[in-house]
Amino acid sequence: MTTNIILLGPPGAGKGTQARRLEEARGMTQLSTGDMLRDARSSGTEMGNRVAEVMDRGELVTDEIVIGLIEEHLDTDKTSGFIFDGFPRTLAQADALHDLLDRKGQKLDAVIEMQVDDAALVDRVSARATCAGCGEVYNDNTKPIPEDGKCTNCGATEFKRRADDNPESLKQRLLEYYKKTSPLVGYYYAKGMLSRVDGLAEMDEVTSQIAKTIDG
Repeated sequence: MTTNIILLGPPGAGKGTQARRLEEARGMTQLSTGDMLRDARSSGTEMGNRVAEVMDRGELVTDEIVIGLIEEHLDTDKTSGFIFDGFPRTLAQADALHDLLDRKGQKLDAVIEMQVDDAALVDRVSARATCAGCGEVYNDNTKPIPEDGKCTNCGATEFKRRADDNPESLKQRLLEYYKKTSPLVGYYYAKGMLSRVDGLAEMDEVTSQIAKTIDG
């Protein structure tokens, strides 16, 4: 039996970290729009070639293509469930995802909003670094990179900081998120599917809150 969930939350809320924990603990599969597009582009498949053509033209990939990529994963991935991260972003995409899951005899089991305080989020994201090897997230203030320069999770020694992880860029990304994605909060609340967790709590506490939501 599969369990499908959506993680909602602004950039830096910790969706990626919690998705990785769900993958490890429950055998679920994270479907991140960005990762799917990058993988498709280099896959050589018919859908991948469509993605490459659109991206090479500098155009935005259509909802139809993203839904097509998700459908491929639903058909081929052997998993205990999917974590949708970064999709849907709009009400039209939410309807399209619902229709797709319905066609496949599946459903959404939970929509979890990771709530954050914007000012605290800006402070947190501005100080973060990510392991280039496994994606483990570090923070200069709360979880600094180990003194030996090695990731505690995988031992890699390279860490990345996003160029747009600065206060001004993040404020713009937050504005864009609230403008486009916040209607989804009302959409799923009206359907009785929305749960909320404190995205700025300690990582283990957030993980615990998400687990309680999924397990009912």
